[in-house]
Amino acid sequence: MKLTTDDFTENSEPFALFDEWLAEAGNTEPNDPNAVALATVDNEGLPDVRMVLLKGFDSQGFVFYTNFDSQKGQEILGSMKAAMCFHWKSLRRQVRIRGPVEIVSREEADAYYATRPRGSRIGAWASKQSRPLESRFALEKAVAEYTARYAIGEIPRPDYWSGFRIRPTSIEFWHDRPFRLHDRVVFSRLMPEGDWGKTRLYP
Repeated sequence: MKLTTDDFTENSEPFALFDEWLAEAGNTEPNDPNAVALATVDNEGLPDVRMVLLKGFDSQGFVFYTNFDSQKGQEILGSMKAAMCFHWKSLRRQVRIRGPVEIVSREEADAYYATRPRGSRIGAWASKQSRPLESRFALEKAVAEYTARYAIGEIPRPDYWSGFRIRPTSIEFWHDRPFRLHDRVVFSRLMPEGDWGKTRLYP
């Protein structure tokens, strides 16, 4: 049976509903159903937002990977807080997530890094993400240098490349309804280890 916002009166755990919605998005979205807008703030409190790819989730939280020296990496390391917003236009659904952030274990990061295409692993070494690039040729030269360096054998994961896990304290599900009378239900808790409460919101 598919879960919807109408099932919230019985369902007190949001991860099962998210799993259902993500699976449905995989069948309807033309590209990257796991694409998500990631919001962070800089040290002056000014927000930034960009699209990333969700690479895993479970009851512990939502995981994505990046260069820790990038703008988003530095902003997260500065606050250890972040928010996400999934929008699946084909389903007219949205999920908003916010909470504290933790760094995934070395073992978890190594395991995911090993699944990436070889070119993407080379790219993690070649790209000084978010920093000024003098020319496209400079990037291509760096890719060529690291391709030659790691021509044989495994490509190690750079120490500055790893994953973050958002440990949600709030997950809001939004479903489009006629006349903008949308369904909105938010699950919230005080701490990532706490029990969920749920509230239906006015649209």
